[in-house]
Amino acid sequence: MIFYGVNIVAVIVAAVAAWFFGAAYYGPLGKIWLEAQGKTAEEVKRAGKSGVAKAAPFILSFLAEIVMAAMLAGLIIRTGPVTVSHGLKLAFAIWLGFLLTTMAVNYAFADRKPALTLIDAGHWLGVVLIMGAVIGFFGF
Repeated sequence: MIFYGVNIVAVIVAAVAAWFFGAAYYGPLGKIWLEAQGKTAEEVKRAGKSGVAKAAPFILSFLAEIVMAAMLAGLIIRTGPVTVSHGLKLAFAIWLGFLLTTMAVNYAFADRKPALTLIDAGHWLGVVLIMGAVIGFFGF
């Protein structure tokens, strides 16, 4: 299914794969990630979110990843061959030029620990590389 030159199936598969990667990535890093934020598991439990409030960040993450995958697909199509190699190269360039730099600046001004930047930047690198590879694999 193609929409404005973008394969919607590839976009959805890329977003789903990236979302599951995030779950697998942060699972083992959960405690370290909380420490890097300056929080404890007890503080999170005390916040006591449930239902929609607890699910909202996960839903937002998935919707954001659909948008990211669609935009990445559009860029891959318009900048070169739709291949895994080109998808990976473009994804890395976007991560380096936009995601990592934005996070580094925002986290520095928010006085966040460098460990948080490294953990989150690693996540987003994995996300865009997975998306680039999936979109490139589907071709068009």
